[in-house]
Amino acid sequence: MSNTTTKTFQHEAWSSRAAFLMASIGAAVGLGNLWRFPYIAGANGGGSFVLIYIGFVFLLGLPVMIGEMIIGHRGQLSAVGSMNLLVKRGNRSSFWKLIGWLSILVPLIGLSYYSVVAAWALDYMGLAISGSLSAFTADTAQNDFALQIGMPIRQGLLHAAFIAMTVIVVARGLHGGIEIISKIMIPGLFAILLLLVGYNLFQADFSRAFEFLFQPDFSKIDTQVVLMALGQALFSLAIGVGVMMTYSAYLPKQLSLPASAAIICMGDTVVALLAGLAIFPIVFQYGLSPSEGPGLIFVTLPVAFGQMPGGSVIAGLFFLLLFFAAYTTAIGMLEPVVSWLEEHHGFRRSKMAVLAGLATWLMGIVSVLSFSSLSNIHPLNFIAALQGKTFFDIIDFTIANILLPINALLIALFAGWSIDKAVAAMELGVTGGPWLVYWRFTVRYLVPVALASIMIDLWR
Repeated sequence: MSNTTTKTFQHEAWSSRAAFLMASIGAAVGLGNLWRFPYIAGANGGGSFVLIYIGFVFLLGLPVMIGEMIIGHRGQLSAVGSMNLLVKRGNRSSFWKLIGWLSILVPLIGLSYYSVVAAWALDYMGLAISGSLSAFTADTAQNDFALQIGMPIRQGLLHAAFIAMTVIVVARGLHGGIEIISKIMIPGLFAILLLLVGYNLFQADFSRAFEFLFQPDFSKIDTQVVLMALGQALFSLAIGVGVMMTYSAYLPKQLSLPASAAIICMGDTVVALLAGLAIFPIVFQYGLSPSEGPGLIFVTLPVAFGQMPGGSVIAGLFFLLLFFAAYTTAIGMLEPVVSWLEEHHGFRRSKMAVLAGLATWLMGIVSVLSFSSLSNIHPLNFIAALQGKTFFDIIDFTIANILLPINALLIALFAGWSIDKAVAAMELGVTGGPWLVYWRFTVRYLVPVALASIMIDLWR
């Protein structure tokens, strides 16, 4: 298929709605839930942050997710193909095609550094199983972490292994790859989470963690907490990454989307909350700080794992959980790229998956080296917001704070203003009524204002 708006390519379709939901929850649930959510919740007031976060997931995140899914469901092609098709059918400006290209670029670049963090989970899982984490102390944990990620050959090989595992699944397609791994790993992820929460219920300070997460202190709410909660809600749902648009293209045309999107949002939120109950009881039990920041998972928790009864087993399960979450998300990030390559180059999926994986691996090398030989190089020091940032930091900042919000904003505007009301009603499974009015008002006005507020606050 050439780069046109004519639909001639036929992708595989999901074998069932349950398979789609399992894969979509897996794509949404990732390091944003198990790594980012706990430390951001810890640093922003606990219960007050959690309450606002949950509100934003369903009041704003859910409507944007539905908008992204409508685009893919209507187009039945890759993100680029679907946007081209909808622009032509609706006689819209070619500017909107940017959504399709961002939905390919964001996951391609994002996976290049995301896989580096996922490789840390692999590394720490090995350390936990071997019992090496028992040597970590409060005084040495930071240095030990820097030592681990500062081994370029070791981390480069782990990065390559993670990308290779992702390629193998995506190369096998929906039925032979993505569906199978999702049906194994998503139940496994929930099972491990519940095991860890159950352990904490009897062996850690569960009551204090529960109070911290679910009893809001409204005096701690300020503008920064609200903006952080909004950003985390959109980030954790994988909005603007292209995966929901791509996965929805493989659904039957007659299926309505709101119930599916609501289930994905609920699954994603439950994982984030269970992650808090898996982490904070340990934090409080061993006198650690809930506001430790990004190092909470790889620096702070290993100290506690080394002290607790059965710590090697608990640590192994925890980092296996982290790997499961990262892996299913990585599969979802690679699929939009492979879907587009399939349409536009006519080669077998396996070749396209290898090509996309190779490109991701090559781009990821600079992120791997950002913690060793390139750690003292800050190429964009002349930009105030990027001063002191390594290549890894710059890529992370660009994806999370620029490209993702911009694409989410464009998706909301396109869904609200360029998709006909009748088409939206058909996809929502309604003929009118308050739900349609609320959805259109949210993606037309509320979401753009919210996203603009995040970006203005970031750069002021």
